[in-house]
Amino acid sequence: MDQPERPGEIRAPVDPATLPADAGLVFIGKARTPWTERGAVPRNLRQARERQAGKRDGWARLEIDPPWRRGLHDLAIGSPIVVLTWFDRARRDLLVQAPRHSEHVRSVFSLRSPVRPNPIGLHIVRLVSCDMDAGVLEVDALDCLDATPILDIKPWLPSVDIPPDL
Repeated sequence: MDQPERPGEIRAPVDPATLPADAGLVFIGKARTPWTERGAVPRNLRQARERQAGKRDGWARLEIDPPWRRGLHDLAIGSPIVVLTWFDRARRDLLVQAPRHSEHVRSVFSLRSPVRPNPIGLHIVRLVSCDMDAGVLEVDALDCLDATPILDIKPWLPSVDIPPDL
C-alpha cells in the first residue's frame, strides 16, 4: 500500500506487512456490506446504522466458512456480538495520521482508523438473524468494505465488557 502521506503523517521505520508472521491467524469467513470502495465506507458503526436504517435488504451479513459453522449454534438472535475483522486493504505503516475529519494529526493508537500495524477491526453489532446451516449471520450494520475477512465472533457481555464506574 504505497500511498503518499498527508501533511504531518509519520511512517513507521518498517512496514509490518513485510515482517515475518508472529501468529498464525485463520479467517473464518467474510463480511458482506454494500461498500466496495474505501471512500464509501462509513467512518463508524453509528454512521453505518444511520445509512442502513429502514433498509432491511441493506443490512450487513457475516458469511462463515463451513468448518466454523458449528461454532454458531449458541448465538441468540437480538443479542449483541463482537466481530473482529482484518482490514486486508488498509495501510499498516503509519504511526501518525492526518484524519480527514480532524484538523490535527493523531497517533495511530488514539484512533479507530483501519490504518494501523495490525489492521484489526472491532465491530459491536446486534445479531438480527442466523442461518447456522448456511453460515449466514445478518447484523444491524458493519463499517467495513465488502469481502473483509472475519477473524472471530465473540459475545458482548455487559457484566464483562463495560468498564467499572461507567
